[in-house]
Amino acid sequence: MCLPGTIETVRERSENEEAPPRVSRRAALVGGAAAAAGAALPAGRAFAARPAKKRFRDLTHVFRAGFPIYGTPPAFEPPSRRTIVEVVPDGFYGQEWTFWEHSGTHMDVPGHFVADGRRSPEITPRELIVPIVVVDVSSRAAGDPDTEVTRDDLRRFERRHGRIPRRALVAMNSGWASRAGDAAAFRNADSSGVLHFPGWSADAVEWLLEKRRVAAVGVDTLSLDPGPSTSFDAHLTLLRGDRYGVEALANLGDIPPRGATAYVGLVPWEEGSGGPCRVIANW
Repeated sequence: MCLPGTIETVRERSENEEAPPRVSRRAALVGGAAAAAGAALPAGRAFAARPAKKRFRDLTHVFRAGFPIYGTPPAFEPPSRRTIVEVVPDGFYGQEWTFWEHSGTHMDVPGHFVADGRRSPEITPRELIVPIVVVDVSSRAAGDPDTEVTRDDLRRFERRHGRIPRRALVAMNSGWASRAGDAAAFRNADSSGVLHFPGWSADAVEWLLEKRRVAAVGVDTLSLDPGPSTSFDAHLTLLRGDRYGVEALANLGDIPPRGATAYVGLVPWEEGSGGPCRVIANW
């Protein structure tokens, strides 16, 4: 797109041609989800034959410059961007981004912690369209920012909402997503630099892998593990089990605890340890 003369040609055409109709954000979102689901069906089966689901919720934070990340400078920097071209005077608009793979709402693939683990391009389409279950610990997290999701939480969930489906993405809703607009509050570091936010216990993750054969585990915080963790037991348990994690999810309180489907739009980054993704819930 950057061949000599490109900017001049596009600028000239944009000045002389009528702009195409704009597609609404909602139409694009619904269309994208439908395309993802259709691609996952066996050849010959029409997407229209599947039961219609009418409600959608974006579980993704806007990927923005300065979004809080787990690491700290100088090794790790929040996302940054700069504009390369503008519609006026160049004829088209585009930006250049610089970011750590684990920025914004993003995935951790097995290769993030496991030397021979799968990397981003090896995550299959079947793994990206899954039931989503939401375990709410927000009341407890309000008083204890270091709280963990335990096996007892999962058993209580099942008594109330039914069995966790096989191949599900099981997400923790701690209420932490409301802090994402404030990096200091989202990271919640103490005077020694130790982070404090909720996460998963390794025992709970192990139970989900062994007893429910889940596809993934998610959080609305910066890490699968609670903020103070230095051993990353939840990460290691999950990723050594060849499953993936999704961190910094949004709007988990707006979807049902059970019964929705998640569409996880991971870009197959070359040799990726994960990467930013778009997560949509449909029910």
